[in-house]
Amino acid sequence: MKTPAALRHRAEEEAARLPPLLARAEQLAGTVLLGDHGRRRAGLGDDFWQYRPVQPGDPRRMIDWRRSARSDDRFVREREWQIAQSVMLWVDQSASMGFASGKGLPEKGDRARNIALATAILLIRGGERVGLTGTLLPPRRGQNQVLRLAEFFSQPADQDFGVPEHRAMIPNARALFVSDFLGPIDELTTALTKAADRGIRGVLLQVLDPVEEAFPFHGRTIFESMGGSVAHETLKASELKDRYLARLAERKDHLRQLCAATGWQYGQHHTDASAQSALLWVWQALDRGV
Repeated sequence: MKTPAALRHRAEEEAARLPPLLARAEQLAGTVLLGDHGRRRAGLGDDFWQYRPVQPGDPRRMIDWRRSARSDDRFVREREWQIAQSVMLWVDQSASMGFASGKGLPEKGDRARNIALATAILLIRGGERVGLTGTLLPPRRGQNQVLRLAEFFSQPADQDFGVPEHRAMIPNARALFVSDFLGPIDELTTALTKAADRGIRGVLLQVLDPVEEAFPFHGRTIFESMGGSVAHETLKASELKDRYLARLAERKDHLRQLCAATGWQYGQHHTDASAQSALLWVWQALDRGV
């Protein structure tokens, strides 16, 4: 397990490859906070954003007469709407995420933590509030929050498969869930359903090892869960391949449908791909205003 300082350093390296991330909010009730880093939208605030031509309905007091005097048109001086969005993270810390099929590949959990923490760094640099689902670490701004997240992500869970936390969800916030999502689906369904009821939308990123996609097993094989609670021995592993791949495809389709029904976005990442590609996808998914 990586130390919090090492995990933070790696996540900052990933985050440095992308511009600051501002999570877009569709609804602002209960999450508006005037701050130092505004969203690039017109509205309340002190910082100048842009000039635009006068439109029907604009009050005369909004016209910038000095700028208008330099042309034949009248212009309005718009200020930047300074708001901070609450973004909640859940990263699967279970034993299942400790799997890696080769020495050259990271564990699923290590990749998931790096992506999630890099996302948090980008959000916090953009002035957003980031925290965890549940009550352990409420969303906050500032670099100290990054260290708190790194410390939490360095603590593994003892169960075989992760269960999303769905208590104390902040209404109209945004969320990022990262896991292999290979465990029981009921708790995830409950979490996303409760999130949707509270106006929360988010991103579901499924992280898998390439072996879990290919199933390259033959002959006598013992399959055992990372936590040791489930084991299965077979003499002809290749005969299980078609059934396994069908079940995996069924699980992915279930996740897609669940996300579509709750207004979330579903993405996949394999640990043999670059972490930057997953971070960029998460950034674009959040930046689209999920």
